[in-house]
Amino acid sequence: MKGTKVIRLREEVQLNNPVFLVGLPGVGHVGKLVAEHLIEELDAEKTLEIYSHHFPPQVLVDENSEIHTVNNEMYICSIEKCDILVLVGDHQSSTGEGHYELCDLYLDIAEEFGTQRIYTLGGFPTGQLTYSDEVLGAVNNQELIDELKETGVVFKENEPGGGIVGASGLILGLSKFRNIDAACLMGLTSGYLVDPKSAQSLLKVICGIFDIEIDEGPLEERAKEMEKIVARLKEVEQQQQGISDANIKDDDLRYIG
Repeated sequence: MKGTKVIRLREEVQLNNPVFLVGLPGVGHVGKLVAEHLIEELDAEKTLEIYSHHFPPQVLVDENSEIHTVNNEMYICSIEKCDILVLVGDHQSSTGEGHYELCDLYLDIAEEFGTQRIYTLGGFPTGQLTYSDEVLGAVNNQELIDELKETGVVFKENEPGGGIVGASGLILGLSKFRNIDAACLMGLTSGYLVDPKSAQSLLKVICGIFDIEIDEGPLEERAKEMEKIVARLKEVEQQQQGISDANIKDDDLRYIG
């Protein structure tokens, strides 16, 4: 296969006031967890598959030892106020050129379906093994800020300081050229582990935006397991800090003697 291939599973799709939601793999897999949870809980229907030479040269193997070529997929979730077009997948592009090409493709599809609002979902790395339920926002149109603040999104001057790397940020930039309002919503996460706890916080914001109720049960269970892992990591970190402090004291004593 050369280039990028789109396989349409439904030729004629009529959507009601469509909104585009992007939940690709990223920091803590926060956006991916939320998007996949919405697909599961809202009985979404897959509408297309995307294969590209910009994805890593890889196949994934399932529990039956059968492979599938890595890809991204789009699903349609229907709720009372609108239809949500959800992009999920195995990978983002492995090249800078590919990010631009694929994000343009995603936006072509969004425009084809008549989308006038986009939310990209991701994680904001704190580098700390402590939990915060804060969801940080960035927009390509300031008029979105007050609306999103009402759902609990926090906006901080010049944050994220290093910008937003990958599809979550690039889609915001490119959609501005197409006059499509877009916002990036980022759950705070350590950046070290898959973070279902941060995904829960982001899911609450999404439920507020769309005025829906979603069962958090599966994410809650995964979050509890992850909390146990984090607790063990903190113990190791404290033990290592204790050893380091003891070595410093020994060094000081030798110097004084």
